[in-house]
Amino acid sequence: MVNTKVTLCGIELDNPIIPASGTFGFGYEFAEIYDINCLGTFSFKGTTKEPRFGNPTPRIAECTSGMINAVGLQNPGVDKVIAEELPKMEKVFHKKVMANISGFSVDEYVHCAEKLDAEPSVGWLEINVSCPNVHGGGMSFGTEPGAAAEVTAAVKAKTKKPVIIKLSPNVTDIVSIARACEEAGADGISLINTLLGMRINLKTGRPVIANKMGGFSGAAIFPVALRMVYQVANAVKIPVVGMGGVEKAEDVIEMMMAGATAVEVGAANLVNPFACRDIINDLPSVMEKYKISALSDIIGCAK
Repeated sequence: MVNTKVTLCGIELDNPIIPASGTFGFGYEFAEIYDINCLGTFSFKGTTKEPRFGNPTPRIAECTSGMINAVGLQNPGVDKVIAEELPKMEKVFHKKVMANISGFSVDEYVHCAEKLDAEPSVGWLEINVSCPNVHGGGMSFGTEPGAAAEVTAAVKAKTKKPVIIKLSPNVTDIVSIARACEEAGADGISLINTLLGMRINLKTGRPVIANKMGGFSGAAIFPVALRMVYQVANAVKIPVVGMGGVEKAEDVIEMMMAGATAVEVGAANLVNPFACRDIINDLPSVMEKYKISALSDIIGCAK
């Protein structure tokens, strides 16, 4: 019998499969079609201090082997998430959940992190540093090591639960940013967030998405994600959560061989709502095919 268990920042998971933030809501819609307790955990919808309507429509554009989205962090705000969304989630998901947090200033990140850190159902805080820094000219916190480290240190100073920093691939040197987060106290790194992309409507000659550009995700980005996971995992001593274009059990094993302790599945959930369940069901047979007795044994084996 194969062993799919892994330990992420001190918390054991039945398997490494984690639906990525923004592709799984707060879980309860998916719980209507299958038992989501089969998941390792999931990262819930990106949460900000204040409610956000998001970007104007259209927000979605199809691509070859992927999609572009510019939803714009639509969410009800942290207070409503705690008061309304988490109680509904807790009725159908009985494991620790990953709280995904976004902010437009260091204070906003800290405010949300403190509130969600106090929630018993939250196991990890996943801090998305791909948001524009409103006090830094609009550049993302995650594009510069110092800014990423500042957010990390500020959140760590006010929370007790494991802090995982989610990094953007839209940078020149992702390793230096990951190392800066580790030095600032991060308990883990997750990557990659979406690549920046766009589509143009040939009939109108205008961008398809109202925001012009958006986050490119899907199977097409898997090799880029795998490369960055490998680079970061070999540069830091803290756990790495890999994501980007993962669609099947073989992709999960490849990500883990590159150095990921756990693997998030994003766009695949939007194409096939059973994607994570199917990957979990397929993992044992794929492990047997490649003579893998325990997933924990292959983490970072690709040297």
